Amino acid sequence: MPLSPRRAAAVMLLPLLLPLAACTDAGGDAARAAAADLAAALSAHTLDGVELAEPDAAADFAQQVEPLSDYDVEVVADELERDGSEAAVPLHWTWTIEGREWTYDTTARLVEREQEWLVDWTPSTFVPELTADERIEILREHGPRADVVDAAGEPIVTMRPVGRYGLDKANTPAEEVGASAERIAAAVGIDPVAFRAAAEGAGPEAFVEALVVREGEEQAHVSPDFAGIPGALRVPDEIPLAPTRTFARELLGYVGEATAEVVEASDGAVRPGDQVGLAGLLAAHDATLRGTPTIHIDAVDPDEARRSIATFEGEPAEPLALTLDQALQTDAERILSGLGGADSPDSAIVAIRPSTGEILAAANGQGNGGVNAATAGQYAPGSTFKLVTALALLRAGVAPDDVLSCPESVTVDGYTFQNYDDYPPGAIGDVSFRTAIANSCNTALIAARDRIDADALATAAESLGLGGVIDLGYPAFLGQVPEPAGETEWAADLIGQGRVLASPLAMATVAASIQAGRTVVPHLIADRVGEATPSVPLTADEAATLQELMRAVVTEGSAPFLQAVPGEPVGAKTGTAEYGEPDDAGSHPTHTWMVGTHGDLAVAVFVETGASGAETAGPLLQSLFERW
Repeated sequence: MPLSPRRAAAVMLLPLLLPLAACTDAGGDAARAAAADLAAALSAHTLDGVELAEPDAAADFAQQVEPLSDYDVEVVADELERDGSEAAVPLHWTWTIEGREWTYDTTARLVEREQEWLVDWTPSTFVPELTADERIEILREHGPRADVVDAAGEPIVTMRPVGRYGLDKANTPAEEVGASAERIAAAVGIDPVAFRAAAEGAGPEAFVEALVVREGEEQAHVSPDFAGIPGALRVPDEIPLAPTRTFARELLGYVGEATAEVVEASDGAVRPGDQVGLAGLLAAHDATLRGTPTIHIDAVDPDEARRSIATFEGEPAEPLALTLDQALQTDAERILSGLGGADSPDSAIVAIRPSTGEILAAANGQGNGGVNAATAGQYAPGSTFKLVTALALLRAGVAPDDVLSCPESVTVDGYTFQNYDDYPPGAIGDVSFRTAIANSCNTALIAARDRIDADALATAAESLGLGGVIDLGYPAFLGQVPEPAGETEWAADLIGQGRVLASPLAMATVAASIQAGRTVVPHLIADRVGEATPSVPLTADEAATLQELMRAVVTEGSAPFLQAVPGEPVGAKTGTAEYGEPDDAGSHPTHTWMVGTHGDLAVAVFVETGASGAETAGPLLQSLFERW
């Protein structure tokens, strides 16, 4: 149908109207693009690449934003309002400040010059009411670090007095700095060359720290000559410390200035200079013990007058309660110190309260070199593991008075197993199951290997708390009982060799489970108690029989010396496990173990290299029981 004259005229006008509308919006589109570019640049803490009315504004902004440069920010440009050659765009700022959100709005103004939109930047575009002569300062106020406490609420790690020994350059003649530094280093036992370099490289007013010494230990670490050295200075201070230098050191760790790695991994929560836990429980629970700082963001003028821009209140630190008995822990460490100093073999003592599963002591010897053998070590448990084998045999129908054969040796797939060197001759031959356990007969248990299988052994271990994987909030290895690779390994597993592994904590847990009559889950964090869910729970009758077998070790077996312990009857099990490479005579070094129960106390003692469980570990167990 032909168009009417009026409709035809309207169609002809369309090509003319469309370009006119496009020209009308072009300026607005360019302004909006400039606003979007500005928001993107600000989200990267910069004005670089932004078209500015005053180019110097980029450098000014860089100075003002620098204190906030480590914090993420998102800047969003809202709907632009244009008035001819000028425009305004609201900016929504969202900062993430150490887990807290800081939001505010500003307005950016844009001007059009020679068909190009420029940002007319002012400091108040960054922060409301900020002026050109003000700078941003961030102050972080930490509350006091919380203590690590024992079950009674008494402090374990708390602020304790120390002395910071070093060189006060402000009161040392410049020509004597080097010589004084070397003398100070010699007086406190550190490298004089390195300390001299540090002193000479420090500022003229600096105190250059050489050594921090716990109050009361000065005589052991600081020469009397220190006080007479020009520039030598002791600065009193307090830092978080345990009762002694060695107290549960491998478990607790220590507090110090945050390393670069800690700062980087903290996602902004830790800043350079912060005091943080750097190892052990103090590191694992640092956030709880440190709390969060109150953060003040201030504007400061040239006269150092400050006004608050924003404040974020911190969260107070909370104490970490442990189950340790400080007296028993101290006793255990003193007992282990009798093995010798740094050159002594690895050693550990772990004590558990069977009724609750609380770890009362987890002591490491001085020869451990900082290694936490007590709760995280992995060693062949030797004959202490026969308690697990005994449970498996009980479940297979073997009773304490049943007769087993205890020959001098037994050969499995060409490998000959024997009893330990001083095994009593009177316990050789046909003996009761009780006698075999009491005297720790290897060959009797190996000869009975066909009565149980690997699943039965692993299940028995689980019933006694060995082999579980539970996150208890501290480093813990509760042992492993893997499927044996062959008949010889199966025989070795039964006497705690092969690939069976345990920590002193794991073996103390076995003893605690027997004494408690249920599967014990050891816990060190007072409010973090695990729950045992063994596939076959330990019964009261099984536990009573195992207690009887452990008592027989003391009354008629390999640990008669424990009869001298006063008070409630003692149950025990000795253990020796070969490890490493044989000597020229073909003899292997041996781990030595002893586990025992005494009332509501279950203990495992481990010495990495010794003569035998009874000879090396036994006296340590006896000493601890006698102090209990």
